[in-house]
Amino acid sequence: MTEHITPAREDTAPVREGTAPEREHTALVVGGTSGIGLAVARQLNAAGAQVHIAARGKEQLDRLAQSDPALSGHQADGGDREQVAALAAAIGPVDWLVITLGGSEGAGPVADLDLDLLRRAFDAKFWGQLTTIQAVLPHLAPAGSVTVVGAISAQAGMPGTAGLAAINGAVQALVAPLAVELAPVRVNGVSPGLVDTPWWSGLPEQARQAFFEQAAAALPARRVATADDVAAVVVLAAVNPNLTGTIIQADGGAHLVSLG
Repeated sequence: MTEHITPAREDTAPVREGTAPEREHTALVVGGTSGIGLAVARQLNAAGAQVHIAARGKEQLDRLAQSDPALSGHQADGGDREQVAALAAAIGPVDWLVITLGGSEGAGPVADLDLDLLRRAFDAKFWGQLTTIQAVLPHLAPAGSVTVVGAISAQAGMPGTAGLAAINGAVQALVAPLAVELAPVRVNGVSPGLVDTPWWSGLPEQARQAFFEQAAAALPARRVATADDVAAVVVLAAVNPNLTGTIIQADGGAHLVSLG
């Protein structure tokens, strides 16, 4: 069973005098306690959805309860079908499922790539996303949507990213067949490039800033994205009723240039 960390609050929606505090749509963001996932959850909440976040770590959910009390946090592992299914059944029907599961493993030159780490990275991101889709599918609204988040490494030829490209390519390969198979449920993907999020926290601050400055100079957009930049694209994919089977490249033009 899932542990409900922050109960859903009925008083989080904008309320007119004499009306009930009720939200029309339910969103579930799996992997949404930081970075792009948290930015998506905040934007969906601002758009009027009742937003639920699933994450493994109790500490992260405790912080979420303090920083974002309008969001409902639940302790559930995206790679555990029973946990996610129980959560979806409790909050459903789910209108908008957004999956931002990922990890920092899988990068490096192919000659030196640790395949055990790469398998673990596949478990965390690809198998986690597919498991979540299977678990939530019976609890999706008939006109609901599924949005997965990959990365531009799936399309770009950047040295040292073969492992990441394989993982993200597998995630994004789900989109087209599932959009047809699950219709009228819509299925889309978002492919970010460089994004200033905690994913980069393994680099010392000075080195990270130097890398971002160098990358920004090479990107056609001349900037490194923020989590909010990418979240706005994810929200578009989730809520727009005319988008399905689409992978949106929100990468500042990284697929057009060499960052190697």
